[in-house]
Amino acid sequence: MRRGTLDDLAAFAAVARHRSFTRAAAEMGLSASALSHTVRALEERYGVRLLARTTRSVAPTPAGERLLRSVAPALDEVARGLDALADWRGEPSGSLRLTTFPYAARTILEPRLPRFLIDHPAVSVEVIVDDRLTDIVAAGFDAGIRFGETVERDMVAVRVGPDLRTVVVGTPDYFARHPRPDTPADLEAHRCVNYRLVGGGGLLPWEFARDGREVRVRASGQLIANDGNLAAAAVRAAAGLGYMLEDEVADDIAAGRLVQVLDSWCPPFPGCHLYYPDRQVSPAMRSLIEALRWRDGATR
Repeated sequence: MRRGTLDDLAAFAAVARHRSFTRAAAEMGLSASALSHTVRALEERYGVRLLARTTRSVAPTPAGERLLRSVAPALDEVARGLDALADWRGEPSGSLRLTTFPYAARTILEPRLPRFLIDHPAVSVEVIVDDRLTDIVAAGFDAGIRFGETVERDMVAVRVGPDLRTVVVGTPDYFARHPRPDTPADLEAHRCVNYRLVGGGGLLPWEFARDGREVRVRASGQLIANDGNLAAAAVRAAAGLGYMLEDEVADDIAAGRLVQVLDSWCPPFPGCHLYYPDRQVSPAMRSLIEALRWRDGATR
């Protein structure tokens, strides 16, 4: 399609709709003579008479009627698309839907989302907390927050938290009754507290890596829970070993209430990332990204 053809079609459609060069010219902010010249150039370009003109009236020819039926819906869609650009200008407004999991809701959203809401009163946010990995496009979410290693590669990902580690811990009382494990395989002889994923239904795997070797252990024990607080309470009460995020037990380790084992088998992994499917984002989403974006040295 030649450059300017869309403008020419819009000019033709306006004249055909109004059946008047004068009224169409007023709508488009052009002179009637300029509009007439545009339509005549379109007719000459394609070798088809589109408008029947008399001294008193203008009406589409049969070819013009057919063209109008074809292009009018497309021109209306273009106009709606351009009008919608207003939603991408000015102050952030509208609604956002997010999916995340309990840890990110607690450590990322709880400290930062309230300030965002106060600073952006025209933006409403719905947050669904669920362990399962959700197809955000199919489920109608604007974005999700998950660990970086679980985000699909076709998504745009923005770091919103630091790197993390999952560590194995137990109380001094527990280790007074059981020897400390030296390798992940030694966990088979221990009582381990397992966490069942709320959404997916499976158990959270105990994963380890060292010197390029990855190991996944099927830990067993007396307790399986789908509540992180209950699982952590059992570990702190010496009922078993826990596989927990390091930052959640750092104070206990520092105070000696918990003892960390298998340290060399627990490398860091990418922390929480906000992800979304399109690089073109609304002002509301752009503002939320900036409010949640992780910056080195930032505090929660």
